[in-house]
Amino acid sequence: MKALQFTATGDLNNLRFVDVVTPVPAVGEVLVQIKAAGLNPSDVKNVLGRFPYTTLPRIPGRDFAGVVVEGPQALVGQEVWGTGRDLGFFADGSHAQYLTVSAKGVAHKPTHLSFAQAASLGVPYTTAWDALERSGVTQGTRLLVIGANGAVGSATLALAKIRGAQVLAAVRRPEQVEVLQSQGFAAIVLGKPEDLGAHVNAVFKGGADVIFDTTGFWLPAAVAGLAPFGRIAIIAAPVDGHVQLPALALYRKGGSVVGINSLLYNCEQCAVMLEQFGRLFDEGLLPLPTGLREVALADGVQCFEEVNQGSADKLIFLP
Repeated sequence: MKALQFTATGDLNNLRFVDVVTPVPAVGEVLVQIKAAGLNPSDVKNVLGRFPYTTLPRIPGRDFAGVVVEGPQALVGQEVWGTGRDLGFFADGSHAQYLTVSAKGVAHKPTHLSFAQAASLGVPYTTAWDALERSGVTQGTRLLVIGANGAVGSATLALAKIRGAQVLAAVRRPEQVEVLQSQGFAAIVLGKPEDLGAHVNAVFKGGADVIFDTTGFWLPAAVAGLAPFGRIAIIAAPVDGHVQLPALALYRKGGSVVGINSLLYNCEQCAVMLEQFGRLFDEGLLPLPTGLREVALADGVQCFEEVNQGSADKLIFLP
């Protein structure tokens, strides 16, 4: 079969479009014919060597949608989608024509989603779902989402709305505020970090119950906008991983920081999440993805470089 594969890390030039042996499913596994596979920034970082536990040689790719062609009879012929920490790190991933994965590691693909749409959602939506679950976002929770225009931020807004949270979005540019407001979300422009607390308190008197920073740069500033006993969820950090946290202000508020890492969940655990929120697409409660850029897998190497250079396109490989 055709696949993207890297045999060394540290340079995107190590990624190649190659012929490899089609995998054979073991007992308890399925063989999925990949119809579409998403490209996430973590896939690019993986080839660049940012994850020391990756074993080589390796096919990258975490998110996929396809059809089960071998495995338990009840699953053969089923349209499925999936994601998980295993794929692309210590098991071959989705940037190929076929993929083997645990039979419990696939979820039924929502019928309202195309294969490409389903393949675009795995990492962003499981990350957002985990953040809302673990930071306790429920009916009436006052939630600030920093970086709300990104993939994870957009997923968080959609899922939080269903939960009945009071949502405030924070983005960099005025035109992004206008887009979010047209979608029915309150929104503010991110300016100076020292002003964030005042801007949040102007909307949520007393502060936000939960602040979700999807960018990795607003954790210290977010403390000023936090309500008593509030939670700050984070999924990223500056390059060196260090920030100066105003611990005095945080503990006086009884606040806590919640680390959100999608790579803590294997395919089986992610499949449970996908089943839970996947039905919401078919019920018309979650928006269908738009603006996807579909690319032949053969052109995938160049796409890794584009993402590394900062492209905001949501790229979907079609094997």
